[in-house]
Amino acid sequence: MKFSIKNGLPIISIDFIYQGNYVHLEKVLVDTGCAVSIFDVDAVEATGLRIDPINGVAKRMYGIGGQSELCYEQALNDLQIGSISFSSFTLQLGMTQEPYGFDGILGSDYFIKTKSVIDYLSFTIYNR
Repeated sequence: MKFSIKNGLPIISIDFIYQGNYVHLEKVLVDTGCAVSIFDVDAVEATGLRIDPINGVAKRMYGIGGQSELCYEQALNDLQIGSISFSSFTLQLGMTQEPYGFDGILGSDYFIKTKSVIDYLSFTIYNR
């Protein structure tokens, strides 16, 4: 997966597929300082993925400046992020487009689970 640097930040574009439904996301932040991946609820709505207030857990997401947003953390089945398929993956859904300008944020949970290496020499993320 190739990434580019925009305003000093690593940004990727990915295909997000949930239960066979697809959406292409252009502005996803690569953020190893973020513990849990989060996607904008409006950006992934076309896949049929919605906040599940019954099975999800309300959480607060905090940014560097101390700003916080309410989001929902939920376990998902049959998810594909980029070229990686997950039978089960927990992520957060919330607002990332309006306050931050991103369709989503890929956090450490994704990179640990996929054993990813982020190579700034070739601007590539690859899995071991």
